[in-house]
Amino acid sequence: MSINIKTLVPAKAIHPGEILIDELKDRAISQKDFSQQTGIPITQLNEIIKGKRAINADIAHLISKALKMDAILWMNLQSNYDLDLEKIREKTQRQLIAMDKWDMIKDHIPLPFFKKEKIITGNPTVDIPNIYTIYGVRNSDELIAVYSMPAYARFRKSEKLAIDKLNVIGWVKLVHFKSLQIKVNPFNLACKEPLIEELKQIFKANRNTVESTKKILLKYGIKLVIQPHPEKCAVDGIAFWSDGNPAIGVSLRHKRVDNFAFTILHELGHIFLHLVNNNNAEFIDLDSETEYGQSSEEKEANNFSKNTLIPLAEWKEFMSKKSSNIHKEKVVQDFANAQNIHPAIVYGRFSIETGIYKIRTKIEKSLN
Repeated sequence: MSINIKTLVPAKAIHPGEILIDELKDRAISQKDFSQQTGIPITQLNEIIKGKRAINADIAHLISKALKMDAILWMNLQSNYDLDLEKIREKTQRQLIAMDKWDMIKDHIPLPFFKKEKIITGNPTVDIPNIYTIYGVRNSDELIAVYSMPAYARFRKSEKLAIDKLNVIGWVKLVHFKSLQIKVNPFNLACKEPLIEELKQIFKANRNTVESTKKILLKYGIKLVIQPHPEKCAVDGIAFWSDGNPAIGVSLRHKRVDNFAFTILHELGHIFLHLVNNNNAEFIDLDSETEYGQSSEEKEANNFSKNTLIPLAEWKEFMSKKSSNIHKEKVVQDFANAQNIHPAIVYGRFSIETGIYKIRTKIEKSLN
């Protein structure tokens, strides 16, 4: 990227007096002798050398005659000094204004989270435009108003898991921002069946699962952003429209293949059930104990996810006949093979529906 030298601001403006004293030293000319030679009063010459007085046209001609240097050079040095001094003053003023603005907005963004993600540099003149861009606002008033938007006004703290509103919204806005950087194919609603079949194969294999999922979703016109969550942010995923394409954000809060599969299908449920009829909606997959988690849309997406991975009829039959043998790995593996899914997904659904999470098994559940 080319740099416009006119926009650069020097750390220090160099007065032509500094150049003059260097010339006198190099030529072994004392200030007294130079004053006598040029007729410039010694006090005036000393003020020029110390940067306290400007070089005007008369002085420039006297200096140029004595040192055999072009007078234009000295006038240009003075002009450049004056311009640099003004740039420094303007930069200082911008910095002071930015510092005031930062004091207004710093309590409305998740500072530790954004520092960890290297969004915050510590320089308000850089950080404030970045924050405005991520939040899609133009000023501090619009940033503060984000937290009063109906979409976020429903946030409540669960009794068991504290949710920091700043962190959740910061995570959401960062996912939105990152999704805009992704280019994908056009989205076609008819892609649902082949997309789901390819995803199930990826989950079953569980090899390079996240990147493989990204590629498949991109092929079908769906963006996927993997964004680690901040503290006190019990968010698994989000579904929304991004520049004409559906997008999914996933936090990988639980690094298990079953959780990843359920989350991806949950967000796809929002896309196919809800987003296709509402281009402005966004659905945040928060802890089930929150008001978000109890909404009808969340319940519909949960059912879509569970019953897409394991059809409801087959699941009911398994639970009625074989759930008592859930600790037997062969029983789970055989059922998973019949459904063409990873066995960890069977354990995951069983735990979700029964509340029994401590099941001894050697089947690997980690997301690979």
